[in-house]
Amino acid sequence: MNELIKHKLELLPDSPGCYIHKDKDGTIIYVGKAKNLKNRVRSYFHGSHNTKTELLISEIADFEYIVTGSNTEALLLEINLIQKNKPKYNIRLKDDKSYPFIKITVNERYPRLLITRQVKKDGGLYFGPYPDSGAATEIKRLLDRIFPFKKCKNPPEKVCFYYHLGQCQAHTVCHRSQQYFVDMAQDVKGFLNGHNNQIVDNLKDKMQKAAEAMEFERAAEYRDLLQAVATLRTKQRVMSQDMVDRDIFGYAVDKGWMCVQVFFVRQGKLIQRDVNMFPYYNEAEEDFLTYIGQFYQDKKHFIPKEIFIPSDIDSELVKAVVDSKVIKPQRGEKKHLVNLAVKNARVSLQQKFDLLEKDLKKTHGAVENIGDLLNIPKPVRIEAFDNSNIQGTNPVAAMVVFVDGKPSKKDYRKFKIKTVVGPDDYASMREVVYRRYSRVMKEGLTPPDLIIVDGGQGQVNVARDVITNQLGLDIPIAGLQKNDRHQTHELLFGEPLAVVELPRNSEEFFLLQRIQDEVHRFAITFHRQLRSKNSFSSKLDGIPGLGPKRKQLLLKHFKNLHNIQQASLDDIVNCGVPRNVAETVKKYLATNEK
Repeated sequence: MNELIKHKLELLPDSPGCYIHKDKDGTIIYVGKAKNLKNRVRSYFHGSHNTKTELLISEIADFEYIVTGSNTEALLLEINLIQKNKPKYNIRLKDDKSYPFIKITVNERYPRLLITRQVKKDGGLYFGPYPDSGAATEIKRLLDRIFPFKKCKNPPEKVCFYYHLGQCQAHTVCHRSQQYFVDMAQDVKGFLNGHNNQIVDNLKDKMQKAAEAMEFERAAEYRDLLQAVATLRTKQRVMSQDMVDRDIFGYAVDKGWMCVQVFFVRQGKLIQRDVNMFPYYNEAEEDFLTYIGQFYQDKKHFIPKEIFIPSDIDSELVKAVVDSKVIKPQRGEKKHLVNLAVKNARVSLQQKFDLLEKDLKKTHGAVENIGDLLNIPKPVRIEAFDNSNIQGTNPVAAMVVFVDGKPSKKDYRKFKIKTVVGPDDYASMREVVYRRYSRVMKEGLTPPDLIIVDGGQGQVNVARDVITNQLGLDIPIAGLQKNDRHQTHELLFGEPLAVVELPRNSEEFFLLQRIQDEVHRFAITFHRQLRSKNSFSSKLDGIPGLGPKRKQLLLKHFKNLHNIQQASLDDIVNCGVPRNVAETVKKYLATNEK
């Protein structure tokens, strides 16, 4: 941190606004917003950060800030600054292509039906956008068969091939008035707005008349058109009958990454989705708001009549950046679609991490790279530890084992803490490490190539003291530290302990992240099982007639002890417990409650 930044940090106000980070050349590299500029900007230069943020901070040579009157104004300003300057560390929309529209050139003598990717103020009628260009082409092909707009480049006095097919009426010999084409344009508008019944009825009527006139080829054409309309309908999932254009947003975050999914609903039909995945720097809700603002600042994105967002997002802030009706659905099909967007975002993220995990070549390479980074032999067998307790109750610990970068679940171990009273993480770690590796020595078990403990310097030093001083073993020990959002943050190793530089998007980082997530999951699951069993069974133990099966029945039905205490006698009987036993349960719990 240079002297200029130190002085500027002292002068930051307690106000909302935007901050602008610059590199040594004066180039803007990151723009952010804050409810409190002093707290947010200072946080970059104090405390520990993940590798990705450290990379950003390493390039900051100066910063500026703009104070705003509210957080909403800060969001609007942030979006404008990002759009103008396109900083390399900000969220950017990766896809710069535009979506196709269907256009009717109603201002021409003989109007045409076109597909275009540019919307101009030329008097034409535009329909769309269609995120799926193939769907747009299919719709136009269908409309060309139904509506005889101009399809050729011939002069008006010279008929074309489409004229003989009955698909082009743009010739003087047709004697069509301007009103004829205006009416056709309105029919197309009705069709694209979802009012298909009139067109279907007309096609059925024409097919019937052609068949009666023994014009079977023409009747077959109308039949094929009807089938095409039906096919077009089945390709689009109907969300509602109100024919409203909507964008439906959902997002998910995991392991420092965010995935945003947008469902495009046009004329009441869900026709396509957009997926974007990127690392995020601030709170998830804030970066989602930044994303949605940038999404609609880009001219290629059509702003629909309604926007659906998840319930945890501030709708007023979204309204400030998008000129549309913003809704947080509470129930029904609309809520279901928001949940579906969120679910798909989770699936996309999980798929990303699963693919990384399943790539054996990359995983083996990651194990080797971890050894190189720590300057130790390749850690083929890694054992990781984590403790779990809530206010010191039912303290437990867990150990997971990864061999060649893959979990070896048959080697997982659970530990009930026996010698520690109260929430003492260091003492719990000392007990568990000693129990594990004294047994390894006693029984001749395979020792690990690397021990990883969940925690920072204190946990590592405790484990190192047990391994080296008490047991006389020589096993490398590293610590994995989390940030304030409980995400894998940094790897600690060495003598003295130091942060190991580890790129956030590297295979090594993802492997360590999986190990830490797995040992935490295993520990917390064991703790919850033990706590649930103790809190429930201990209260019900000793009740005459209430054996293990009936206790399990009560737990499954009422979920917890409080619900049983509040339940009536008949409720317990209806659960499947004999009345005399139910009466005993009620009396026993009432006595204990007092």
